[in-house]
Amino acid sequence: MTTLAKRSNKQIYRDGDKLVKVFDESFSKADVLNEALNLARIEETDINTPELLNVEKLEGGWAIITTFIEGKTLEELMEENPDKEDEYLEKFVDLQLKIFAQRAPHLNKIKDKMHSKISASKYEATVRYDLHNRLEGMKKHKKVLHGDYNPSNVIVTPEGEYYVIDWAHATQGNASADAARTYLVFTLEGKTELADKYLKLFCKKADIAMQLVQQWMPIVACSESTKNIDSEQELLDSWVNVFDFQ
Repeated sequence: MTTLAKRSNKQIYRDGDKLVKVFDESFSKADVLNEALNLARIEETDINTPELLNVEKLEGGWAIITTFIEGKTLEELMEENPDKEDEYLEKFVDLQLKIFAQRAPHLNKIKDKMHSKISASKYEATVRYDLHNRLEGMKKHKKVLHGDYNPSNVIVTPEGEYYVIDWAHATQGNASADAARTYLVFTLEGKTELADKYLKLFCKKADIAMQLVQQWMPIVACSESTKNIDSEQELLDSWVNVFDFQ
C-alpha cells in the first residue's frame, strides 16, 4: 500500500484501486461506522463521491475502504493555477449548491449536532445560553450539508469530473450553516481574501442574504473550538463573542 497522508489520529493509504483510511484508538467504533453510514447515504444522491466498499478492523484500528478517485484536489489546482482562481471558485460554489439540492432524510440534523457542540465547549454559561438561543431561532431546512466543504475535499479527475470526499461531518439542515463553515475554513487558513470572495459569490449564486450566513458564524466557531487547537482560539473567540453582525 502507498501512504497518501499521515495525521495524528488517522492514516490514509492507496491500495490499487482502493483507498484505505485507518483510524487510531481515539476514534470510537461508532464514529467510524457513522462516517461510513454518511458516505453510504450520500451515494444514494446525485453527488459524485467514492463508493463505500468495506469497513473492517485492521491491526492499526478500524478502517473505511472506498474506491480510489484518481485526480487532483481543487485546492491543488487553485494553487497551481492562480490565474484560474475565479473559475475554480465558481465551480466550487456551483457544486456546493448541487449538494444543497440533495435530500438524505436519515442524516443527523445540524441543529442537534451544534447544540451538542455548544454544550461541550469551554465558553461560560452566559455565552453558551446565547448561542443555544441563536441556534434555536434558525430556520429549519432539510438540505444535505457536507460539514467540512473546502477545496481539499473536492477531487477533479483527469476527465474533468468533480468528486466530493470526506463526509464524516455530513448532516442535514440550513445551507447557511455550511457556508459559514466553509468561510471559517478559508479564514483559519489565512486566506481572508479568498474567504470574502467565496462568501460574496455564494450569497449571490444562492440568493441568500449575507447576514443569514453571518448569523451562523458564532455557532460554527464555537463548534470548531471544541477541537482545542491553540493557534485557532483567538480568532474563534472573536467570532463567538460577536452576536450582532448587522
